[in-house]
Amino acid sequence: MKIYRIPEQTRTIIFDIDGTLYTNKLYVFEQVDAQVRHFAHLQGISEKEARRMVSGFRKSWSAAHGGKKISLGNTFAALGIPIETSVMWREQLLAPEHYLHPDAQLQETIQVLRQQFTLICVTNNPVAAARRTLAAIGADALLPDIIGLDTCGASKPSRKVLELAAERTATPFSQCLSVGDRYDIDVALPLELGMGGIVVTGVEEVYKLPQLLNSSIEGREELPAKTVFPAP
Repeated sequence: MKIYRIPEQTRTIIFDIDGTLYTNKLYVFEQVDAQVRHFAHLQGISEKEARRMVSGFRKSWSAAHGGKKISLGNTFAALGIPIETSVMWREQLLAPEHYLHPDAQLQETIQVLRQQFTLICVTNNPVAAARRTLAAIGADALLPDIIGLDTCGASKPSRKVLELAAERTATPFSQCLSVGDRYDIDVALPLELGMGGIVVTGVEEVYKLPQLLNSSIEGREELPAKTVFPAP
């Protein structure tokens, strides 16, 4: 876990979903690769060539933007595939129920956080696909508010989706905390906008949030994780 900033008065937690609220490297990979394979078939090229094309574009984009990373949705958009098409592909191709299982410890963690904070999910998957993911891990009823790829027609990082998250939760940026597994996609822009930001390596670190945030509210003096890390 890397803690970049925790607002002095945190009211809302903005959760990423994939790679954050569950730990399953195979499904994280399959979400991307299923779309790349589909792209290959539509383009009439080999899956290997499609993977090389997508990977090559992302590497070139990163090199031209100071090492930042670009989302798959924005990558496809640059390759001529509109966001609306990416939404349709994800709704058709993703199958979280084949990879994920109910997580009782996550459910308990969210129940605790809900008592103190407003929770909202912001994801680069469509809302329907995201709900299936939350249902698979047993958290759909606990996290009913989702902003997805199809909500604003924008892929993270996007100011538009963060503005909507703040509007829906009636929370100023300065009192929002963004939690995700990718710095450039989930945390960098929130930090620029004055939000807090935490990068986790998986759900095991999400389990620690209630204790972490309670310690922060109570003074942080006992918490080494209070350190603000520089941007990678």
